[in-house]
This record gives sequence, structure tokens and C-alpha cells, in this order.
Amino acid sequence: MNLKDELPLDHHLATVYRYGAGVCGLILLAFAGLGFADALSPLDTAGDTIAGMTTNVALSVISTVVGLALLAGAVIGGNFASVLNMTVGGLFVLSGFAHIFVLDRSANILDFGMSNVIFSFVMGLVIATFGMYGRVSSKLSHDNPYWRRRHPEQAARERAKATTASRAALELEQPRPDPS
Repeated sequence: MNLKDELPLDHHLATVYRYGAGVCGLILLAFAGLGFADALSPLDTAGDTIAGMTTNVALSVISTVVGLALLAGAVIGGNFASVLNMTVGGLFVLSGFAHIFVLDRSANILDFGMSNVIFSFVMGLVIATFGMYGRVSSKLSHDNPYWRRRHPEQAARERAKATTASRAALELEQPRPDPS
């Protein structure tokens, strides 16, 4: 299955993927900018909080890179943005789990606190949801390219039925020759 060919370029789902990636990327860039403005040392674990979360320069750099990647996904759009959103969302959730185990330990080099862990879970789920929108559901509409991919026989029957109906409509519109 080639993902880039599965979703038409002008499909309305591409807009959801783009806006989701763009908004989440901007949020991460804002957090990173505030972290840089606080000017902590790269791995300092005793800094101030930014937006209720602890941060350091290393976390700000990571937030900048991920934010820029999401913005690039928003610019590219389509299935690339969808796959990127699902991947980044999954990585955020994994990061939340990983940082639960290093809270209050020397291995916590990104200075994560519990609010950072909760943010990782929430942001990861939001980003992944934007990526999975219209792709993962039990009730996708029949014009959805992902539904058609999963149900090729029924999609072919519906396409043939629609083609027949459109041909019949065209024949009705054609002027009939005068029999006299």
C-alpha cells in the first residue's frame, strides 16, 4: 500500500491533518521560545516553570525541532501530515511513559515534572487524533478513501452503480431526434 497515492490531494481530510499539525507545532514553538527566554543552562534541572511546566534549554531545543517538523508537515499536508501526526503523537505518549519512571531521579535530564508528563500524554493524544482523523473509525463514509481501500469489492459495486446512474442522467439530458 502506497500511502501517498491513497488520499487525493484535494480531499477534505488533508485540511484537518494540516491544521492539526500547524496548531500543535505552534504550541510547541511557543513553549520552546518561552524556555529559551528563561535562558537556563542546557541540562539544568532546577529552573523556573513555563506555562506550569518545568523546562531547560535541552527540552526547548527538542520542542523547537518537533514544532518545526509539525509545521513542515502542515506545509506539505496530505498523507505525510497524517503519518507525521500519528508518529509524533505516539512518540509524545511514549515520552510521557518514559518520564514517569525518571521523575525525581538524576536521569531526568529534561527536567520533566508531573505536569510535563500530563502535557506529553494530552499533546500526544491530540496530535495522534489529528493524524488518525478520517482514517481510523468503524463508521467511515463510503466516499472516504480509507473505507474504499478496506472494502474494495463494495466500493467497486458502488462506483459501477454511480457510473451507470450518471450515464443514464446524461442520456436523459441529450436532445432526442425529432421522429418526423
